[in-house]
Amino acid sequence: MKIILGSGSPRRRELLLKLGIDFEVRVSNTEEISFKKDPVEYAKELSYKKSKDIYISENELLITADTIVSFNNEILGKPKDKIEAFNMLKKLSGNMHKVITGVTFRTIDEIYTIEDITEVYFLRLDDNIIKFYIDKYNPLDKAGGYGIQDFAGAFVERINGDYYNVMGLPLNKIFNYLYNNGLCCLEKNF
Repeated sequence: MKIILGSGSPRRRELLLKLGIDFEVRVSNTEEISFKKDPVEYAKELSYKKSKDIYISENELLITADTIVSFNNEILGKPKDKIEAFNMLKKLSGNMHKVITGVTFRTIDEIYTIEDITEVYFLRLDDNIIKFYIDKYNPLDKAGGYGIQDFAGAFVERINGDYYNVMGLPLNKIFNYLYNNGLCCLEKNF
């Protein structure tokens, strides 16, 4: 079966490469809009919508994902500007938030959507550090206004869950799905 990653994100491509599998990239053109209030359902719906927007043929498995940040049940997507990024990071400062990724696996015959949730605990951040980060790293393309893999990793006191989920793709769950369906590079009887 040919694996298709339905994402233009360089981070997601980099993460899926860690599993040592060959894959092709196709990008969804669907608008990332959901009216779901529950953060888990919101992320799952967007992942599902992306999946349904991408053409696949027989013998192809499509993987799509959508990652959001949830703070006190408020959904924080990608900030629209530096002011919104500042306000998001100010909320997260000194608090725990959840990073939620919805992942959809789709073949011609089946569609299956799961979620992964990682708790992230931020240190208390000084306003000047937040401004420096936004100006230097321009995190407007990242849910919650930060990327754990860049300088913002220094903001994290600890996490509970999959680190790679915070980057946008829960490798543990994807590996297990592929392995359990005989689609991973490892043989089950080794």
